[in-house]
Amino acid sequence: MTSNQLTLAPAPPSAAAEQVRLEVRQFLAEELAAGSFSTHVDTWLSGVDPEFSRKLGARGWLGMTWPKQYGGHERTAMERYAVTEELLAAGAPVAAHWIADRQSGPNLLRYGTEEQRKEILPRIAAGECYFVIGMSEPDSGSDLASIRTRATRKADGDFVVTGAKVWTSNAHHSHYGIVLVRTGPPGEGPRGKHQGLTQLLVDLSLPGITINPIRILDGGHHFNEVVFDDVVVPGDMLLGTEGAGWHQVTAELAFERSGPERFLSTWPLLAEFGRRAASTGDPAQLATLGRLSARALALRQLSLRIAAALDRGELPDIPAALVKDVGTTFEQDVVDEVRRVVDVVPSLDSPDPLGRALAEAQLHAPGYTLRGGTNEILRGIVARGLGLR
Repeated sequence: MTSNQLTLAPAPPSAAAEQVRLEVRQFLAEELAAGSFSTHVDTWLSGVDPEFSRKLGARGWLGMTWPKQYGGHERTAMERYAVTEELLAAGAPVAAHWIADRQSGPNLLRYGTEEQRKEILPRIAAGECYFVIGMSEPDSGSDLASIRTRATRKADGDFVVTGAKVWTSNAHHSHYGIVLVRTGPPGEGPRGKHQGLTQLLVDLSLPGITINPIRILDGGHHFNEVVFDDVVVPGDMLLGTEGAGWHQVTAELAFERSGPERFLSTWPLLAEFGRRAASTGDPAQLATLGRLSARALALRQLSLRIAAALDRGELPDIPAALVKDVGTTFEQDVVDEVRRVVDVVPSLDSPDPLGRALAEAQLHAPGYTLRGGTNEILRGIVARGLGLR
């Protein structure tokens, strides 16, 4: 895979993607009618429902692009995009499997051993195995290379891990984490700190791991601090090459930043607002709806182009950073723009669905432009990729 600049070819039409889209819409309509879930904002992080994830796995909608020998279905990235887009638009509870399907599985396919792939990937594809991201730390957020969690090799080849990770979404519901650790000293020069980093595949049930909740503004719990106190990780749980963690983690971030969840977290709010604007005919509301709809369509085209690039075997890390930047800014703008033109009191207990969606979106908003890399860091990545810094 190679990294591209900002210019990407348009996504080609895909009859298969549109067919699976119709299948997902029918499934979601049936599930909503049966009362198996209700629509909410930001459900790819806050909507944990293992039973729902297993239903998706049974229909072949997880691990879609992976080889069949690992439980996958060898479908295209465009087909997977259609599935994830529909799930997000419906506000479905997809958080349990989301990270495993989005990035942990592809990371295992690229860097994992054959034993790791055979043991874990089929369980992810079945909706039965969930992952967390072990990157950010209490003093290392945007400056990821400054992490202090250490892994020391024992004589028998196992690792002893000590340190802490934060903003670890749904660690209390998950089975494994791909954890970035320092196994060697940094090198010299401005990029020397990228040396000596390694990724480990960590079973979150191991002795010495403590998971502490970090609650968001609405009292919800999906963020966590994960503390490692002399945790012994078997040597065969090394992911990829020792010391190559920086290269591996930056490749992983292209999957994390490029999907439609980076601009659809607040889609249920926008959809509810669209229904309200259509019913009232209010000029200010209709104008706001037009502006937001135009931006959403443009973002969708950008995101689709990245999906098509992945199908071509490219690694569009620079465009992915751009989509994440403008997409999460859009998510916050949806909240602000809607709030300005509706006379609705945002409340989680409101009988008005627009009031409930607005409250959820407001309370989750601080995280939109932080998770997956702050906008300032992402703009630096884009500038560096274009040779501007």
